[in-house]
Amino acid sequence: MSFEQLTVIVTGAGQGIGRGVAEAYAKAGASVVLAELDLETGVKAEEESRQIGGKALFVPCDVRKEDDIIRLMETTEREFGSIDILINNAGVSRFKPLFELTVEEWDDVLNTNVRSCFIASREAGKRMRWSGRGGAIVNIASTRAIMSEPGSEAYAASKGAIVSITHALAVSLGQDGIRVNCVSPGWIETGDYGALRGIDHDQHPAGRVGTPADIARACLYLTHPDNTFVTGAHLVVDGGMTRKMIYEP
Repeated sequence: MSFEQLTVIVTGAGQGIGRGVAEAYAKAGASVVLAELDLETGVKAEEESRQIGGKALFVPCDVRKEDDIIRLMETTEREFGSIDILINNAGVSRFKPLFELTVEEWDDVLNTNVRSCFIASREAGKRMRWSGRGGAIVNIASTRAIMSEPGSEAYAASKGAIVSITHALAVSLGQDGIRVNCVSPGWIETGDYGALRGIDHDQHPAGRVGTPADIARACLYLTHPDNTFVTGAHLVVDGGMTRKMIYEP
């Protein structure tokens, strides 16, 4: 897939899934803006994306802050002339026992994961509409939106909200030629893939644990200019795990 002459913003692009997604767009020829809170990882991700051959720009950004997101959009327009694709990937988790989770921690998860999607989509959507070119937005949710473990209240709530805001945005922005979809990753290994055990891979119907490249390919599909009939979709990329019935012995 070629994304030449398109500009992509990826939030949380310094590591993990976000970094993999940014590199995939760079390989596809896009101009990539890497929004990241951590300066060290942001600079390194920018360097690697440029080595791949793409145009890349690291913009420090705390997605909890509206002013930072607006500055991100303004910088992107100034440097590359347009915003064609937005990947809302930045997120945090707070897995704590329910009775130990503070309101401040709850607010931080919701503000980082969901509020940022709202603000970034609103600001990117404005500019996509003004350009007359339309565009595409992908929100990164999680299979935690539809299944849980103990102590995951804040994270699960935030990811469920991302799934819901996705279809709301798709309806609101559709008339402006802007498509909005979301991807829910399952187990995506962002560390030492070689350290995984056979049992880790075998429990997946697909026969392996996922990688950031799996999520990147989903984003490339959902944002490709030819796929104009795909909007409001929730794509689960988890190796089939959420479809697997598990019984306790």
